[in-house]
Amino acid sequence: MNEKQRIGGWIRRFLMEYLVGERNLARNTQASYRDTLALLLPFTAQRVRQPVDHLDVEDISADVVRSFLQHIEQKRSCSIVTRNQRLAAIHALARFIGERCPEYIAWCSEIRAVPFKKTPKPTMTYLEKPEMDALLNAPDCSTRQGQRDYALILFLYNSGARADEAARLTVGDLELGRSPSVKINGKGGKTRYCPLWTLTAGVLAPLIAERVSHEVVFLNRRKQPLTRFGIRTLVKRNVLKAAWQEPSLLTKQVSVHTIRHTTGVHLLRAGVDINTIRAWLGHVSLNTTNVYAEVDLEMKAKALAHCEIPVSEQHSKPWHDYPGVMSFLRAL
Repeated sequence: MNEKQRIGGWIRRFLMEYLVGERNLARNTQASYRDTLALLLPFTAQRVRQPVDHLDVEDISADVVRSFLQHIEQKRSCSIVTRNQRLAAIHALARFIGERCPEYIAWCSEIRAVPFKKTPKPTMTYLEKPEMDALLNAPDCSTRQGQRDYALILFLYNSGARADEAARLTVGDLELGRSPSVKINGKGGKTRYCPLWTLTAGVLAPLIAERVSHEVVFLNRRKQPLTRFGIRTLVKRNVLKAAWQEPSLLTKQVSVHTIRHTTGVHLLRAGVDINTIRAWLGHVSLNTTNVYAEVDLEMKAKALAHCEIPVSEQHSKPWHDYPGVMSFLRAL
């Protein structure tokens, strides 16, 4: 059997040479592609009744891919967004093989013809100022865990950091001197700097006292680094506490990203320039940041009030008092 036909060798090259060596994609992206193939290969092997190590490239046909996508939606209860992410990884593998082996160009075209599912754009959730204040007041700061929770939530609100960015934050990334700031290592290896409030710097200082620069800032009760999943659980736990003060929190799906959106909206309301907010949050495109202006009803209401037309007596007559105009319209 020609080794070019075995899918295993191509996958090794795709994951090691292409994703890492050529594209230098983020570790999360590499993990997502790896997980997709770890699901696809056993599914394909079961369909064609072959061991995984004996699968050929063309065993992963377009029909198999469609069945696989249906399987992860129905059996694994994956969302359409996740389904499309899995398909993007399969498309990337097909393109990689097709570009390097002309005999698979037709196969590549068939795989890449499997379409993405259209998904409705989700409504962006953010917190109003009283809701954010209630979340900040939720931790019990008389305990070490409560102090850490408060510091983390305040840091997320100040910086607009993602869960993964907060989880990887090290002591050396913080500058808590006269002009406090933080270096955030973001998606795709991009680095940005964000100013910190004096309050945030003061709360973080005790957490990192007598610790070396390479240590992670936010730790769990076992003194191990908090993972992004741990940070999400922490936020949800404190949301439930805050709901006693602000019941409206129970009507919202509050996550770490919700706090990030809250930062963007509140900065915009405070009059911060949209380009500054883009750099603050680490958005690649200004279009991503513009969504905060689109969803903020408070700012829309203020804008509407500026251009509201006052009611006057001469415009208060109902439409049927203008028979000339209505006769003209009916005659068209």
